[in-house]
Amino acid sequence: MTTLRTVTVDGSPVHILESGTGPAVLMLHGSGPGTTGSGAWATTAQALGPSWHVVAPDQAGFGRTPIPEGSRGGLRLWTEQAAGLMDTLGVEHYAVVGHSMGGAVALALAAARPEQVTRVVAVSTMGAPGAPLSAGLDAVWAAPAGPLGARDMLSRLVFDQALVTESAVAARAAAMRAGAAAYASLFPPPRARWADDLTLSAQTLAGIRAPVLLVHGADDRVTPLGTAALPLLEHLADVRLHVFGRCGHVPALEHPHDFRRLLSCFLGRERGH
Repeated sequence: MTTLRTVTVDGSPVHILESGTGPAVLMLHGSGPGTTGSGAWATTAQALGPSWHVVAPDQAGFGRTPIPEGSRGGLRLWTEQAAGLMDTLGVEHYAVVGHSMGGAVALALAAARPEQVTRVVAVSTMGAPGAPLSAGLDAVWAAPAGPLGARDMLSRLVFDQALVTESAVAARAAAMRAGAAAYASLFPPPRARWADDLTLSAQTLAGIRAPVLLVHGADDRVTPLGTAALPLLEHLADVRLHVFGRCGHVPALEHPHDFRRLLSCFLGRERGH
């Protein structure tokens, strides 16, 4: 059973998708306009099955989760909100799966909550020290709400352009329009400062003790392999990297079966499999 509901975290509402029972997995979406927790992770959550307790929030400024009053968003807010959400749900130990921006949040959360976070899967992740703002990410953050912006953004996210269908464009355009007001405040130009905000220090990364799986596309133009994933291998104590060939920024979309198998195998070690 999958449910959508709103939870109050530190006095502010957070909208979540929740499914299953068993070991907990917090799934954090990326930063593209129109992105939501359920939109990013519902299919993966369904594939994981009912024996995992999946929690996929809309992070602040995305979907139905507003930015708390007095805040502007950013890595610190998203990290504290994710930790607060799991505290509110009464979950003491959990794995974290994060995509792009969500990967940086997942790594920051593992550093901040070493007693709670058991494993990290960082997909097409941000967070590497010194990683520059790529032209692809700059364009994604700047994409205007509507069909033209949606088509341009989707074309940058995937290697296989056949995935940029009319229905996918229409769905993303509608989601972009729905969240346009809140999103406009998150990544205004100059955007390099927001990419900098999502990088973690070498000291922070060195303090992560949870096993980390990095998953990346060889053809990622938004968070390129060479500047996003490879540098993290030097900074994480317990890390492995899986690279998909002929894959852009969204391995879960372009290689869904292999991605889910990889995820299930890594998370399954939680249960002694």
